[in-house]
Amino acid sequence: MAPPELDETAAVAAALAGRQAGFSALMDAHRDAVFRMVRGHLGNEADALDVTQESFVAAFLALPRYDPARPFRGWILRIALNKCHDWARRRKVRRFFAFALPMEHAAHIADAGHDPEQALASRHEVARIHAAIAALPDALKEPLLLCALEGMPQDEAAAILRISRKAVETRIYRARQKLAHLAEQ
Repeated sequence: MAPPELDETAAVAAALAGRQAGFSALMDAHRDAVFRMVRGHLGNEADALDVTQESFVAAFLALPRYDPARPFRGWILRIALNKCHDWARRRKVRRFFAFALPMEHAAHIADAGHDPEQALASRHEVARIHAAIAALPDALKEPLLLCALEGMPQDEAAAILRISRKAVETRIYRARQKLAHLAEQ
C-alpha cells in the first residue's frame, strides 16, 4: 500500500528502489502539467496523451541519471519537450507516406452527437486556440507554454530551455504578438 503523500525526494528514491508508490507519486504530481504542456505543443489531445505517456516512460527509464539537486518538474518537462520534437519529426515522415484523403472530404458527414450550439462553438474556439499555439515556432511556443500555461517562473523556464531569462521574456512577448495577430484575422 502506497503512503498517502510522498515528498518528491522520497518519491524519486522509492522509484529508484523499484517501488510502485514512488512511480505513482511522481506521476500523480506531474502528469497534468506534462499533459497540458504537451497538448499545447502538439495541439491535439489524443496525440498529447500518447506523448505524455512516452515522456513518463522515458523519464522512469532515465531516472538513475536524474540530478536530485534540480526540480523534478523541470526535468520531466524537458523530457516531454524532447518527446514533442521527436513526435513532430515522426509526423512529418508519416505525412510523407500517408495517402489518406484530407479531412475536408468528411465535412458532409453528420455528427451523431446532439450537443448544444454554444458548446460546439466553444469547442471550435478552444480547438482554434490550440491550433494557433501549436502553429507557433517551437522557440516561441515552448516559453509561452511553460510560463503562461504552467505558471512556471521565467528563470525556471530559462533553465529548462537552456536560454537566458531575457530570451524567455522576449519569446513570450513575440508569441503573444503572433497569437494576437492571428486572432485579428
